[in-house]
Amino acid sequence: MFRKYLVVGCFTLIPLIVTVWIVKAIFTVLVDAFREPLTWASLQMDMRPPASWEILVVSAVGTILIIFLVGLLMGNFMGKQLVAWLDEIMDNIPVIKGIYGATKRLTQAIQSGGGGSFKEVVLVEWPHPGSYTLGFVAHRDCSWAMPDGQKMVAVYIPTAPNPTSGYVIMIEQGKIRPANIRPEQAFTWVVSGGVVVPGSSKGNGS
Repeated sequence: MFRKYLVVGCFTLIPLIVTVWIVKAIFTVLVDAFREPLTWASLQMDMRPPASWEILVVSAVGTILIIFLVGLLMGNFMGKQLVAWLDEIMDNIPVIKGIYGATKRLTQAIQSGGGGSFKEVVLVEWPHPGSYTLGFVAHRDCSWAMPDGQKMVAVYIPTAPNPTSGYVIMIEQGKIRPANIRPEQAFTWVVSGGVVVPGSSKGNGS
């Protein structure tokens, strides 16, 4: 009986623990970004260095404001011009331009299926024969990479619980099967570790 409740309690807490771990990792980065400017400003004004809880509060409020302002700017012409200017700068920096450009295109594709990619969910045999997973068609012509590449399909395979990290494989068109589910359903399935099945608000594993 004790073992039964121990297992149930463990699996009940796992989603909360994973969520807290991800949020903590993100928040740690944000706090570190605000820590030095706040400490510098306090020294310039002959004030005591800010306490840890003060840095946490300012970091949280500052992050929310920055995200809100970016979203607000993207709603008008000036904001879009600023982003276009930033893109141009990043595209002229060696190494950085590859990382920045690839990450931006990936997030845009995941968010809205931009550029005709990530709108089609497919079933592929991966990573070895007999194992299957869901993937997203990124491009239907790989002729740039190999002879007869026009018969190959570039498929993006996300990883759990973070779908923005994953693998890109080139596979023959005849080896992929269409999956009759929406992209957002497939992403939810990945993030949940296969627990939340498409078409169901609750994962029951069946």
